[in-house]
Amino acid sequence: MFVDIAKITIKAGKGGNGAVAFHREKYVASGGPDGGDGGRGGNIIFRVNTNLSTLADFRYKKKYSARNGEDGRGSHCNGKKGEDLYIDVPRGTIIREVESGVIMADMSTEDEFIAAHGGKGGWGNVHFATPTRQTPRFAKDGMPGEEWEVQLELKLLADVGLLGYPNVGKSTLISVVSEAKPNIGNYHFTTITPVLGVVSMGEGSSFVMADIPGLIEGAADGIGLGHDFLRHVERCRMLVHIVDVAGSEGRDPIEDFETINAELIKFNPEMAELPQIVAGNKTDMATKEQIEKFKSYVEEKGYEYFSICAPILEGTKELINAVAAKLATLPPIKQYEAEEIPLEFYEKKKGNRNFTITKEDDDYYVVEGEWLIPILSKVDLDDYESLQYLQRVMISSGIEAELQARGIQEGDTVNIYDIEFDYVP
Repeated sequence: MFVDIAKITIKAGKGGNGAVAFHREKYVASGGPDGGDGGRGGNIIFRVNTNLSTLADFRYKKKYSARNGEDGRGSHCNGKKGEDLYIDVPRGTIIREVESGVIMADMSTEDEFIAAHGGKGGWGNVHFATPTRQTPRFAKDGMPGEEWEVQLELKLLADVGLLGYPNVGKSTLISVVSEAKPNIGNYHFTTITPVLGVVSMGEGSSFVMADIPGLIEGAADGIGLGHDFLRHVERCRMLVHIVDVAGSEGRDPIEDFETINAELIKFNPEMAELPQIVAGNKTDMATKEQIEKFKSYVEEKGYEYFSICAPILEGTKELINAVAAKLATLPPIKQYEAEEIPLEFYEKKKGNRNFTITKEDDDYYVVEGEWLIPILSKVDLDDYESLQYLQRVMISSGIEAELQARGIQEGDTVNIYDIEFDYVP
């Protein structure tokens, strides 16, 4: 079954907790703290698998979690890192964060993408020893891993998209110009899933053609099958519009041509701007007057036109040569740029801004709150505006007021996950 949209939840592993431990050895007094750090949580990593062609594997499994990092131990033993979880997707998959709508990655290359980072391991108590705090009896817990609800959307990677009404000969054309073997039949919607075919133009030269299920009027609004697959021509560099020039099913070729182009505009106006070559198929069933009338109309509109009879290869060579020549002048297949999720979005993601403050020592305060984690990962301590933003977050969330209520003094240490600083009122 062809599945090209799926929604899943991914959760990276939690970092292991730091250990509270003290060195114990015969004849060694006051060995001091030696608690090790927790291991980092496992990442969620997407990678392209060229053997996959749909997102069907995600129909039943909706939640993916990486392993947590191990806790630290005594004798400066750090916990083991959690194992990364790899998720395979077909080439051309777009990964989009659901709530913000931001594109996180376009899986069109061999590059792997870390979609959710594992939480950092907590520090063991060895990190908190100072000349005045020689036996710290506290350590840091590991940080939670990132968690996202993402939508996977497959947009096939093809240079050329075939468009047209059902049963106009798209499948026949791709079957005779490439090695693709689509279902071919004399009835509507023979093609129910997109089919890719590689068209060879000689040694070292080829392009990919996509046979899209037939469109009908109202496809952009969900009528017929084509609306489900219009997204697969969004990446195409150009289109070949196949029309039954003989009107063998009682329709007018000119009306067919205009109807399909209108559906493109309704679905995505940018697609209507793609270069388009028109092929009048079924010329063996058409009169000379029908062919000339349609050809004149199309050429007056500024389109390049070819008459073909795909089953017997009449005119197909000339059409493919024209397509190859046009592709040589066009930019490469469209790739979507990854976007940054705005900092302000992280504050709203959890739906609340709860936090806890723990006074671990007379002058050491630990602030925790899951909604703070992604914000802190974006804060640049060397950037003044970034620090100002963090200060505004602490004030607006009530963290600073709570610290003051807990008796914090100037010069005391505040630890918020990865960030540690001296308090200045």
